[in-house]
Amino acid sequence: MLRTPDSKPTPPPPEFDPTGISFTGRLFATVMDYPRWCLSLLILLTGLAIGGYLDPDWPQKLRSRLFANSESVDSAASEPTVRTNNNGPGNAGGPRRFGRRGGFGNAAGRAEAVLVVKSTAIFTPEGSQAFRAVVDRVEGLDVVASVRSLDQAPPINIFGLTEPILPRGNATQQRFDVAKKKAISHPLVVGQMLSDDAQTALIEIQYDWLYIQDNAQCTEPILAAARQVASEHPSIPMEFHVTGSVPLRMVLMQNTRNNEIRYQVIAYSMIVIMAAILFRGFSVVVAVAAVPMIGVFWTLGFLRYFDLQDNPFSFVILPVLLSLIGFIDGVHMMIHIRKCMREGCTPKQACKFSLSMVGLACFLASITTAIDMGSLAWASHQVVREFGWACVLGAIVTWVSVMLVLPLLSMTSWSKRFIHGSEIDPMKHIIDRIDPLIRWVLAHKRPVSFFALVLTASLCLIASTLRPDDRKSSAIPTGSEAQRAMAHLDSVLGGLDVCTIDLKWDAKQVGKEQVALVIDQVESLLRKEPLIGHPLSVATLLNALPGEGTVLDKLSMAELLPPPLRQRLFNEEQATATITYRCKDLGTATYKPTFERIDQNLQAIVQKTPGLTMELQGDAIWRWKNLYSIVTDLSASLGSAAFIVFLVLAIAFRSLRLGLIAIIPNLLPLLASATYMVVTKQPLEVVSVCCFTICLGIAVDDTIHFVSRYLEETKHGGTSAEVIQRSFREVGTGIIMTTIVLVAGFSSVLTSETRDHRVFAELGLVTLISALLCDMFLLPALLAYFDESRLRTIATPSTTNVEDATAEPAIPAGAPSTGSMN
Repeated sequence: MLRTPDSKPTPPPPEFDPTGISFTGRLFATVMDYPRWCLSLLILLTGLAIGGYLDPDWPQKLRSRLFANSESVDSAASEPTVRTNNNGPGNAGGPRRFGRRGGFGNAAGRAEAVLVVKSTAIFTPEGSQAFRAVVDRVEGLDVVASVRSLDQAPPINIFGLTEPILPRGNATQQRFDVAKKKAISHPLVVGQMLSDDAQTALIEIQYDWLYIQDNAQCTEPILAAARQVASEHPSIPMEFHVTGSVPLRMVLMQNTRNNEIRYQVIAYSMIVIMAAILFRGFSVVVAVAAVPMIGVFWTLGFLRYFDLQDNPFSFVILPVLLSLIGFIDGVHMMIHIRKCMREGCTPKQACKFSLSMVGLACFLASITTAIDMGSLAWASHQVVREFGWACVLGAIVTWVSVMLVLPLLSMTSWSKRFIHGSEIDPMKHIIDRIDPLIRWVLAHKRPVSFFALVLTASLCLIASTLRPDDRKSSAIPTGSEAQRAMAHLDSVLGGLDVCTIDLKWDAKQVGKEQVALVIDQVESLLRKEPLIGHPLSVATLLNALPGEGTVLDKLSMAELLPPPLRQRLFNEEQATATITYRCKDLGTATYKPTFERIDQNLQAIVQKTPGLTMELQGDAIWRWKNLYSIVTDLSASLGSAAFIVFLVLAIAFRSLRLGLIAIIPNLLPLLASATYMVVTKQPLEVVSVCCFTICLGIAVDDTIHFVSRYLEETKHGGTSAEVIQRSFREVGTGIIMTTIVLVAGFSSVLTSETRDHRVFAELGLVTLISALLCDMFLLPALLAYFDESRLRTIATPSTTNVEDATAEPAIPAGAPSTGSMN
């Protein structure tokens, strides 16, 4: 190509000069020197993730093949592995997944499923025929091992002829009316298998797991069989719902899988849209979007190796979180790459410069995020604990994706297109509008700093009034069949949850007569509690027997009760007894006073009866007893995470003062969310614990990028106002844009059918918006006021006004100038 005499030769692109760059900057920049190793690692991680999607058991299978001659390995490999994978036989069942078998309300324990039959005509000739047809049709299904209905209720009239609870279809309506009155007074029927108005009956189901190949077979064949019977009796109004431990678990799993795909698509779409708005170039949009997408793909594949894919948060909330976290680092990296390319650097050189400038900030952001999320791994709640480990894995994997994908793409010829659209900065007008506010904050740094401290203390006091709560239905999709069934049973049967009071006594110290009196006394206490439904004990049955007299007078008649029932409720040989009762899904906070009164009364009785012990058991009791752990988990996770983050930042920035300063703008958003919960009268729940800790890890990322840039700018001289304004101009675009993406991503979760997901998103939005305001307006004031001594020590003399903060600083030789990149 000919050059005219007046034309000047194009200067060669600057070479990477490590002079003046920190050791950590040079360390992260060395990634560009080993492209083959980076590509090999990327391929390896992708292959491992694909293996997790296809068959997470392949490592065990490979190991068993390699050591086929080892008896120990053979025996271990021969044991069946029960997984909660999405595919294959055994997906729906197994003792590890759904718990033991047993009939609800009988001696064997609790039913695996309950078919709720709603009808106003159960106690009518044709209605009884339809009801029995439903029972027979369901019992005949291959997936059903056994059923238990009204016809299996033990008789109470042990001296007379056994009469069925539900008369035969050829009986008169008068006989059905009499049977209905007897049924609603039968202690083993009303509140156990029949509602007080006799319009809702329960059919308890045990599954035959040999015939169940997928989750849908746990409910769909049962509902189909029942509805077919209803269609054969059109004159009988019948409505059916399936609930219980297995269906509830199945609903959660299915909802998790449905939302997994849905919110991944939403998160990816938001990333692509926001990247397109920010970077205005197809190539750079694809590059930035590829970073979080690959990170999420790896994480979800790896989680399957640890059998964590059915956690309600890990496969719904986590993909959105990781997408946004990876996008944040990718945006900061790409902004620097494009600025360096405008200065004449090749894409490879630009990426190397960028890694030296923001590599440490990205690493610290990922480490602190992993620490915050990892603090959940020590929670007592299993869902929270598993979510914590999943977040740690995801944060690390996403950071690896950032460090591999962008450098590798920058080494391709395709990366030359990264510069397309870089001349347009869609955030420039926003930065220009915010700049006067930053100047005002810096001019009033003292009152703004004290305002931040006072506001933090005030919100802390308000947040301390939060009270914990926990509901089973919070994790179930609103309007789902299982949720509607639970709500119906709460209204007509006293609830789905069955709790017990387990009694044990020393036969040498306590006689059975004394135990019978205690049981009668405890049952009387339970019946006085309005939230306790249908207590059942041996005293209930004795009082229902014909004849007059007290429990002691009829105690000898307990031997005539059906043996399985007697052994469960009053076992003299093992010196044990059980009292059962129902609880509604009103929340632990509602039941807390009730359970406390019951427990206090039980302890008072135990103290008066040496040799006797009584213990409350059941899911509702477990939630009540572990209610304090929600507060403990929140305090411990946030406290430990905040301390470790402060420690990491103090060490990384080599300043105890900066570590302390960084606490305020990251603690204040959490307190703002807690105050929002108090104002809106929301309780403190498990999902709140997760959200606060996760949002702390996300919010601190922007603080790290701001402080890292602040430290870099202090090397170039100027007053504190100049340094902070230059820092904001450098990272402001990334901070604002990433927050917009985070807000958009969390907003998408507001459409979830599950209440816990909506609460998570709602609190996340409040926290992230508050964090942006704190980083833009409070952090500059805190740095200018409390870290002013740093500028006094290293600042060069400057007569520049606060308004003129755009002077180009001196930077390491060979690197693109910071000022010219704006």
